Amino acid sequence: MTSATSTAGSETPAAKRIEFEDPHGSLGNLQEAEVSRVRTLGGIWRWALIVATAATILLCINQQFTLRFFVGFTQLNTEYFYLLIALMLPFTFLIFPGFENAPLDRIPWYDVVLFILTAASAIWLMMNIRRAAELGWEYSGAPISVIAGGLVMWAVLLEALRRTGGWSLLLSVFPFTVYPLFAEARWLGPFRGSQSSLEQATSYHVLSGESLLGIPIQAFADTVIGFLVFGTALMMTGAGKFFINLSFAMCGTFRGGAAKVCIFASGLLGMMSGSIISNVLTAGTMTIPVMKKSGFRASYAAAIEACASTGAVLAPPVMGATAFVIAQFLNVSYAEVALAAVIPAILYYIGLFMQVDSYAARHGLEGIPRSELPRVMDTIKDGWYYIFVIALLIVMLLHFKRESHAPFYATALLLVLNQLFSRDTRWTFSTINKFLEVNGRTFVELIGILAGCGLLIGAFSMTGVVSSLANDLLRIAGDNAFLLLGMCAITSLILGLGLTTTACYIFLAILVAPALEKVGLNKMAVHMFIFYWGMLSSITPPVAIASFAAAGIAGSPAMKTGWESMWVGSIIYFIPFFFVLNPALVLQGNSPYFEGLGLMGLAAFGTLFICGGIQGYQAFVGDLRRAGALEWPLRVLLVIGGFVIATPGGGIMPLSQWQITGLGLAILVPTVAIARILMRRQPLVAGQLRVP
Repeated sequence: MTSATSTAGSETPAAKRIEFEDPHGSLGNLQEAEVSRVRTLGGIWRWALIVATAATILLCINQQFTLRFFVGFTQLNTEYFYLLIALMLPFTFLIFPGFENAPLDRIPWYDVVLFILTAASAIWLMMNIRRAAELGWEYSGAPISVIAGGLVMWAVLLEALRRTGGWSLLLSVFPFTVYPLFAEARWLGPFRGSQSSLEQATSYHVLSGESLLGIPIQAFADTVIGFLVFGTALMMTGAGKFFINLSFAMCGTFRGGAAKVCIFASGLLGMMSGSIISNVLTAGTMTIPVMKKSGFRASYAAAIEACASTGAVLAPPVMGATAFVIAQFLNVSYAEVALAAVIPAILYYIGLFMQVDSYAARHGLEGIPRSELPRVMDTIKDGWYYIFVIALLIVMLLHFKRESHAPFYATALLLVLNQLFSRDTRWTFSTINKFLEVNGRTFVELIGILAGCGLLIGAFSMTGVVSSLANDLLRIAGDNAFLLLGMCAITSLILGLGLTTTACYIFLAILVAPALEKVGLNKMAVHMFIFYWGMLSSITPPVAIASFAAAGIAGSPAMKTGWESMWVGSIIYFIPFFFVLNPALVLQGNSPYFEGLGLMGLAAFGTLFICGGIQGYQAFVGDLRRAGALEWPLRVLLVIGGFVIATPGGGIMPLSQWQITGLGLAILVPTVAIARILMRRQPLVAGQLRVP
């Protein structure tokens, strides 16, 4: 997919600029972009992946809708999980090369051997899992043949984890998977627990519902598959083009319009895809060149795209895979997790809009002329049916509470409407093959990471160390909730630098969440707090994968873009503390909707001043450079006052909401008054408008 350059003439240049050449690749995950890291399968292997993916989707439909594909046989959940593993996990060794210099144009013999071993061990364990449940083999008594199959699965799963998540993920997970074998060692300190033999550990890992077949794989099998299918179908029916056109039509003429289009488009795309990197590669290809042309410097344009795309895993209805794992951990519906994410996501995007508006005002960046933009009604006419599809999804999630069924119904409606009303994106046999291939590659990567991370849960469940560790953390923090939150935030950020968001969340949901819950914090708020801070590595150097991907499109220095991303997206570092202090912001509590909306209004009001202080242009006041030597003191006071206003009171806070709000106003009112007086006295020098 590419963007055409704007040309003069009777046709709409912006409409040309945002056309997709290849809408089928728009949902590609990281492996789609980094072709040097993965193989593109061909020949019989490609067809094997397509068939395995089709079987995976059909098995999921059969399981969720109880269609009884297997006549006269009722499949256990654990048998279903192992069947999915047997279909998808072996392809990890075909798609992801084992070494940097491994051939990409052919599949080495050792990868074929690993493919066969993985499939054989998964099928063998599936064939024995029913008897294991009947006879309690997950604890003891499993035959040597089952133990052998379990050891093979354990080994190939760790290698799959290395290939999909990298060495950092493997080195983080591996010590914990073998930890039960020496859990009674004195040098483990607070991590000491019940020790198991190799046979016991193997049996528990591969036969119980608490480890390999635990929460991550259950989330994948129950809900993730359906939402991935829906997201892929949306993109391959032209949703990317529709959302970007709609964003240009609605936001393009505003001050700094290209950047606001970027935020709006990335938010809409992210709501559907749940993938940060695919969001950057889809929207960024269109928006970054337009932002640069509008006057934004390359690194700042890339930073805006990185921050806007990071919201992909935060914005419902289709969030990242971690959201489904959260639902499994908390034993609640996915709809409840999606609802909890609404206000934080709105606050995040409000903050980005305010940042961009202040930056554009400070540097005199105008919007895009209306003549160069698509029209709202023409855009809606071309893609009106997406609105009905998304409405169906939301009704199924929130009203009927059928999160496992909702994406399949929405996908069916989408495909029917697309075939009836769209000429350009009507599906053919080759489109279906591409659809299955893209989904298959996504399934393969996710199942490798999720199954591997499940071993973490099994290790801590086996040793019973979680409760004692929570008590140790409480003792260290002295039952101080703020200290615990700070420890958790720093740990989440550090782990997030080396792990995927899902792996980081699972680590901390096991180790830290119980301690936070014991000091009286709301469970949903705690798990969302961990999720947010683990995800921040996407825009935080030295990893900052979203920032680096955007920098590649913009042609800007990677590290500079990463630091700018932190600056632009700084509001996201505050939001998790807001909803932990008052869970009404994640729609929890006695009157969550009324209280949550009130707190959201206060947080948005405070964010207005935070962004004004960060960017140096305060709405309704003006460019703070006019304040001369007082510019930076005023900016610092605006940030502090805005943060105080946005902070919820009561609960674990020593001040009530009225006291906090009054304190914030006591800081902001004189600051704004002084700024306005200085604005009138100091004219803006022409040279100050130049973009640095």
